[in-house]
Amino acid sequence: MQREASSSTVGWPTVLLAGIVYGGWMVATAWHARIPTPLLVLIGGWLLAWQGSLQHEVIHGHPTRIRWINDAIGFAPLSLWLPYRLYRRSHVAHHRAEVVTDPRHDPESRYRVQARGFAAVLGRLQSTLLGQMVFGPAISVGRFFLQESRRLVREPARVVRDWAPHLVAVALVLWWLDHVGLGLGRYVLCFVYPGMALTMVRSYAEHRADLASPGRAASVEHGGLLGLLYLNNNLHAAHHERPSLAWYDLPAYHRRNRARFAEAGAPIYQGYGEITRRFAFSAHDDMVHPLHRKPVS
Repeated sequence: MQREASSSTVGWPTVLLAGIVYGGWMVATAWHARIPTPLLVLIGGWLLAWQGSLQHEVIHGHPTRIRWINDAIGFAPLSLWLPYRLYRRSHVAHHRAEVVTDPRHDPESRYRVQARGFAAVLGRLQSTLLGQMVFGPAISVGRFFLQESRRLVREPARVVRDWAPHLVAVALVLWWLDHVGLGLGRYVLCFVYPGMALTMVRSYAEHRADLASPGRAASVEHGGLLGLLYLNNNLHAAHHERPSLAWYDLPAYHRRNRARFAEAGAPIYQGYGEITRRFAFSAHDDMVHPLHRKPVS
């Protein structure tokens, strides 16, 4: 996916952001022993979620027009578990999905074809915002590794090609953590898990499988600091309509097209406070996709 043409061949705000994210990560990990654990959770979680937003921006063709440079910026496996190559492949498929939100077409869908037995239990755990933040990271990583283990049986050579560069880079990250005396368990608890939890606040309500709404993408208009964390991807209807727009151009595009998005049925939330009030303890939707729900007799 190529970014849209602009007056500059380099998106300098994104370059600056990359420097802040990676520089901040090195400082936070190097000084971890001097930072109280609650504060380290906030800093570490923010930086890991911010890197995820940066990777998303890179996948959409920023900050340069040269893909290998962009990929080099997004490649670092600070989260340890997700290879950038697989994230890129999955996200491109998400945008090209014939039916966004249908798990048969959309690899990033939170919905399921069915919910019986253990799958139903996991679905209920993830159905509320609080459940998604607390249990979602562990469930997502577990499902991902289960899928990859199955893929390893079907196509071992491709899995090795996907994972080999990632594992080499993970080894370098682990070397750095050992060098600064930051244990793997503390890193996961203070950086990786809270980073995933913060990311899941954004993804929780950004898509709804409303078959009457073509885009099935929502907008959270007043993102505040979380809007900066998510690089305006909270304006998700605008992003899906113009996925190659840079993050700093999305707010203006959303404002110009807000009425049209609302008329088309795209949900618009005032802010993450509204999402928290409505969905902290209540399900956003039935986790079984409407195309696969059994008719009520």
